[in-house]
Amino acid sequence: MGIGTSLFLIAIGAILKFAVTASISGVSLATVGVILMVVGILGLVISLLFLLQAREPRPVARERVVERRPDVY
Repeated sequence: MGIGTSLFLIAIGAILKFAVTASISGVSLATVGVILMVVGILGLVISLLFLLQAREPRPVARERVVERRPDVY
């Protein structure tokens, strides 16, 4: 699950929890919204951990070897 998918699940869960007033028999939309938000937050945390772990430290300065040739006129 990527960062975009996690944010999408969080948004859909928040809409179901706070904005939807409809009811379906046998299903609590508020509970489904909370579950989607929790899954989205967990996915976001895991995605960010993998992203930070995969990043390699970049060298600040590289050693550069310059060869000198004899001056040719």
